[in-house]
Amino acid sequence: MKTSTVLLTLIYFVYNMMNAQVQRVEPPFWWSGMQHSKLQVLLYGKHIAQYNVTSDLPITEVKKTENPNYLFVTLATEGKAAGKYTLTLLKGKKKVQTIAYELKARREGSAYRKSFDSSDVVYLIMPDRFANGKPDNDSHPALTDKLNRSDSFGRHGGDIQGIIDHLDYIQSLGATAIWSTPLCEDNEPQHSYHTYAQTDVYKIDPRYGTNEEYRQLSEALHKRGMKLIKDYVTNHWGSQHWLVKDLPCYDWLHQFPGYGQSSFRITTQMDSNASDWDKKYCEKGWFARSLPDLNQSNPLVLNYLTQNAIWWIEYADLDGLRVDTYPYNDKAGIAQWTKAITDEYPYLNIMGEVWLTQSAQVSYWQKDSPISAIQSYNTHLPTVMDFPLFDAIGEAFRTTPSWNKGMMQLYDNFANDFLYKDINNLLIFAENHDTARINHVYPKIEDYKMIITLLATARGIPQLYYGSEIAMTGDKSKGDGDIRRDFPGGWAGDAQNAFSASGRTATQKEYYDFTAKLFNWRKDKAVIHYGKTKQYLPENEVYVYFRYNDTETVMVVLNNSEKSQTLHLNRFAESLSKYTQGKDIITGETHPLGKTLTIAPKTAMVLELQ
Repeated sequence: MKTSTVLLTLIYFVYNMMNAQVQRVEPPFWWSGMQHSKLQVLLYGKHIAQYNVTSDLPITEVKKTENPNYLFVTLATEGKAAGKYTLTLLKGKKKVQTIAYELKARREGSAYRKSFDSSDVVYLIMPDRFANGKPDNDSHPALTDKLNRSDSFGRHGGDIQGIIDHLDYIQSLGATAIWSTPLCEDNEPQHSYHTYAQTDVYKIDPRYGTNEEYRQLSEALHKRGMKLIKDYVTNHWGSQHWLVKDLPCYDWLHQFPGYGQSSFRITTQMDSNASDWDKKYCEKGWFARSLPDLNQSNPLVLNYLTQNAIWWIEYADLDGLRVDTYPYNDKAGIAQWTKAITDEYPYLNIMGEVWLTQSAQVSYWQKDSPISAIQSYNTHLPTVMDFPLFDAIGEAFRTTPSWNKGMMQLYDNFANDFLYKDINNLLIFAENHDTARINHVYPKIEDYKMIITLLATARGIPQLYYGSEIAMTGDKSKGDGDIRRDFPGGWAGDAQNAFSASGRTATQKEYYDFTAKLFNWRKDKAVIHYGKTKQYLPENEVYVYFRYNDTETVMVVLNNSEKSQTLHLNRFAESLSKYTQGKDIITGETHPLGKTLTIAPKTAMVLELQ
C-alpha cells in the first residue's frame, strides 16, 4: 500500500474517532437491583449512529432515530451485580470508543422508602429568593442569565446552601418537609430564576450549587427526620435544552409545526363532549415559545422522563415528587410514567398540580378516582392539590356573607369530600409561588390566623409558602417577581434578619409565633393527620367542625364575624356528649362546655376536648 493511502486511511480513522466521541451518556449511571431493569441509555455525539454498540451488559435493543447523533441502547440489568461495565462503539471490527458505565449498589430499603403524607407540613421555597449561602456561585460563565438583584424578574442568588443554612428556622416553624421549586439547570436568557424552563435535567443549576450539594440537603433533612420533595416537570423543557436544540426526532416535541399556544383549558382533557381540536390545543400546545411541549406519547420521550425521575429519587434519596402542570401531559403517557415510578417505589407520594376549580374535576386526577373510573382511566397519582379549597379560602374571609358566600364556601368545599378516593392525600394551601400572596389578599393578622388555623386542622397535607409566617406580601398584579420577594436576612448586608427571633419586628414575631405554635402542635396529632371530620353549617359567620378518632376529639371554631358570637352548644351534642371542657391550644385557656361558648370577633379556637 502506498504511503499516501496509508496516511489517508489513518487520517480517516482518526477523524472518525474524534467525531465519534460520545458527549453525553444519560442516565450517567444506574443501580443494580432496580425493578426498572431494562435500562435505555441515551448516547449522544456527532454521527455516532454509524457505529455498532457492544457491551458486557446484555443489549436487547439499539434504537436509531432520524438524527444520526443519537443511539438509544437498551441494557438488561436484571440480576447484574453492582460494578463497572463498558459500552463499546465499533466501526466494523475496530473499536472506536469505550465508555465506562456503572451500576451502583442501592441503599438498604430504598424501594420501600417512607414518603410525605398527612402527618407532614410542607414548606414551599423559591430557592433563588430564600437565602444566598454561596455568593461565589451567583452567576456562572457558561450560563446566560446573570445576577441582578435589583430586577424582580432577575436572578437574586439564593441557593441550596442557603436552604441548608436555615434548616433550624424551617424546622422551628413545625414544617417537616421541604418542597423546593425546580433546581435543575435553566439556561434561558431571561427570567431563569424560577427554573421551570430546564435545559439539563441531570444537572443542578450551578447557580444553585451541585448535584452533590443537593444530596447534602437531602441528608441534612433526613438527619432531622424531615423530608425532601422534588419539583418535577414532565410537560415541557426550556428552549435552550440541549436535546431541544438538536432533537433526536421531529416528534420528540409537539409540533404545529414548531410553536403552538396552549389554550390552558384543562377541562377538555376529561370532557367526553370535547372536540379533538380543543383537546389538542390544550394538551399539545406550548405554555410559551420558550417552553417547548414534550410529547409523552413518544416512547423514547416517556422512557427518558421516567428514568430521569427514578434516577433523581435514587441518587438524592428523595421523599416524594411534586409534578408541575400534571393534566397538560398526554393522559396515557403521564399515567404510565406515574405508575412506573410507584411500581419502583410503592410508598412514594407524588403530588400533581391540578389547577381546576371544581372538586369533581380535581378528583378525576387522583389515583383510583371514582370520577375518572367512569372513563376507565386511572392516573395512578396519589396526591392532588386542593385548588377548590384554595379558591374558597381566597374569598371566604373577605366576602359579604350571603346564602352561599363567606364561611359557607368552606363548608361547601368540605361537603364535596365524598368525591375523593383518598381525602387525606390532598395538598391544602392558601397560596403558592404562582398565586397572590395571602398577606396581600388579607392584610390583617386576624384573617391570617384563621387561615393558618384552618390549614393546621383540616384534612389533608398543609403547605406553607416561604415568608408568609413573617407577614411577607406581594402583589400578583405587578408580576410574579413581586410574589417571589427575597426573604429578609437571606443575604449578607440585609438590613434585617427575620430568620433570627431577635431580628423580627413585633408584627413579624406575632405572625411567626402563631404559625409555629399551631404547626408544632400538629406534629404528633394523629387525630388531625388521619381522623374523621364532622362539620356544622355556619351560623352568623361562625364555622365549627370537629376532627375525631376513637380516642380523641378536637373542636375548631372560626368566627369570621366582626362581632363576638355565642354558640348554643346543644346543637353540637353529638360531637360533645363525652366531654365537659376544652383547652384552647392557641391561648392555653380552658373553656367549660356547658350551655354556651362565646368567641371573640375574627378569632379562631382549637379546643382539645377533655
